[in-house]
Amino acid sequence: MRTTTFKASSTVAVAHRAASRPATATLAPDAAAILDCLPVPVLMLDGSDSIRYANSAAEPFFGMSKSQLRLLGMADLLPGDHPLFQLIEQVRSTGATIVEHELTLEGPRLSRAGITVQGAPASDSPEFVLLTLHDSSAARALDRQMTFRNAARSVSGMAAILAHEVKNPLSGIRGAAQLLESTVVENDRELAVLIREEADRIRALVERMEMFSEKPIERRPVNIHRVLEHVRLLAQRGFAAHIRFIENYDPSLPPVWGNRDQLVQVLLNLVKNAAEAITADTGSGEITLCTAYRHSVRLAVPGSDQRMHLPLMVTVRDSGPGISESIRPHLFEPFLTTKVTGTGLGLALAAKIIGDHGGLIEIESRPGRTDVLLHLPVLVEDEGEQ
Repeated sequence: MRTTTFKASSTVAVAHRAASRPATATLAPDAAAILDCLPVPVLMLDGSDSIRYANSAAEPFFGMSKSQLRLLGMADLLPGDHPLFQLIEQVRSTGATIVEHELTLEGPRLSRAGITVQGAPASDSPEFVLLTLHDSSAARALDRQMTFRNAARSVSGMAAILAHEVKNPLSGIRGAAQLLESTVVENDRELAVLIREEADRIRALVERMEMFSEKPIERRPVNIHRVLEHVRLLAQRGFAAHIRFIENYDPSLPPVWGNRDQLVQVLLNLVKNAAEAITADTGSGEITLCTAYRHSVRLAVPGSDQRMHLPLMVTVRDSGPGISESIRPHLFEPFLTTKVTGTGLGLALAAKIIGDHGGLIEIESRPGRTDVLLHLPVLVEDEGEQ
């Protein structure tokens, strides 16, 4: 979706005049300092689409330093037929501010989706274009997370009803089946065993649903690399013995503020899903476990003056066939499954646990690659000291 504004506000016009210089000039120190304070990436392009200026927020966005970016042009970042080049040319030809929403920036050095790009002419040098890039993916992820948590709460209520109304009768049915096993003839004994096993299966399902209950979790600093190593060893000694594991860890990562056992549960489930996806596709493949530090959103902890921010990112990546687009929006809904023997509670439970940690979970998938991203917190004791 594109929005065009033919007359910039006076504030924007002043900013543009301060930010723009002749083709041989750079930003004035005061203008550069102002733009460096902005939380969104800003680029200034010259007439050949070379990057003449990048602010500090552009560094994490592009994964490069400002000095590296100034050696590049937009053609080094994006293919020549990308819609962004059309936006840049329209800014130059019309002298208007143009906004393009929901752009995907995909190139050899860059992969970003859902980006809003605003292009504006520099008042003193019409061939110069000032680009601002707004990544709203964190906000969208938070919205999805709240949806998932609401879905988990609905399962919690259902689980409480089932626990009260189903588990007691099931115990009676199971006990009666056990008594029948020892008194009936051989042919009927099989039916008694079937009744007992089905009662056990239903009870196990109810107990899994009880895990969605709203209970406070006990948290402490957790070394996420030790958790990942534990999960990898469990997987390679069992269900993923035939799969190659790749580990790409940031050794300087600070501890996660969380519950070790619950994080093991989530990551083991995600690795198991990855292994099953690979096995169903080719029977062999690889799973990559990554950790990284990313600047992210801050969230208030309910019932506390503390704040959580989510800079720790853990990725579980598999080389399986990818996830069908038709089910991606519903992946974290309870009871949705593509497995013949699945219950559809694994990802819903993972979303609930990560949400209880104050974190976010996302899934990105395309043919030959699926990434599950966990954004996890560290504790900020005093927001004002940061």
